[in-house]
Amino acid sequence: MAGPTTADRGRRRQGESGPPLPPRRGRLRRLRMLIILLLVAVLASGGVIWLLYGSPWLRVQRISVSGTRVLTPAQVREAAGVRLGTPLISLDTDVIGARLRRKLPRLDAVDVVRSWPHGIGLNVTERTPVLLIRNGAKFDEVDREGVRFATVAQAPKGVPALELAPPPSAGPRRFGTDRLVREAVRVAQAVPAAVARDTRTVKVRTYDSISLELGDGRDVLWGSGEKGRAKAVTLTALMKAAPHARHFDVSVPTAPASSGS
Repeated sequence: MAGPTTADRGRRRQGESGPPLPPRRGRLRRLRMLIILLLVAVLASGGVIWLLYGSPWLRVQRISVSGTRVLTPAQVREAAGVRLGTPLISLDTDVIGARLRRKLPRLDAVDVVRSWPHGIGLNVTERTPVLLIRNGAKFDEVDREGVRFATVAQAPKGVPALELAPPPSAGPRRFGTDRLVREAVRVAQAVPAAVARDTRTVKVRTYDSISLELGDGRDVLWGSGEKGRAKAVTLTALMKAAPHARHFDVSVPTAPASSGS
């Protein structure tokens, strides 16, 4: 009896899988699958792009503002320059923040955030005046960094005036006005809270000769802005020890003095 032929043995090894596909048909099937996957990816990407940039759903419909004290929300919105209907994805938050700080010097910090799907938030922090410099009939506000950030018609309550009164041989020509202003700010921030509430004027003669004029006529020679914490502690103790004194000197905190009654 004749044994199985070579073709019969090949069919047994293949089982039910049938004959192998011709190499060309296998390549065509893989190519078709690749094309389909590419089409799906293109359509999905196009849909996402249209959703973000072309659809009417993810666009700016409201602009919220928080943190204002002197400025109004309307002023902040106008300075931000964000147009309603703009796609949220196209907004450059860094550019908006820089624009706000440029147009509104009163702003110390700005945080611009997208609020999906329809809003944008402008969270701002305004500068706080530490001193006032008279500018004609108005006042320049100076913040904790010595920056003159705004001019106002009325002096804010509780903010001392800065008086630059250097002698002809010193002062701005030697140190520069900006440096003297920063030193005065440094002193104003170091003064004890109880004294700060009563301070009416911070007077600068030279870099190391700064004094405070209080509302009840008393005065304090502070000196320079150095050793501010030690001077604050010394002044508090000195005022308690000499409650009727009119003049206090803490320019050298280890050797304070008081006089007058």
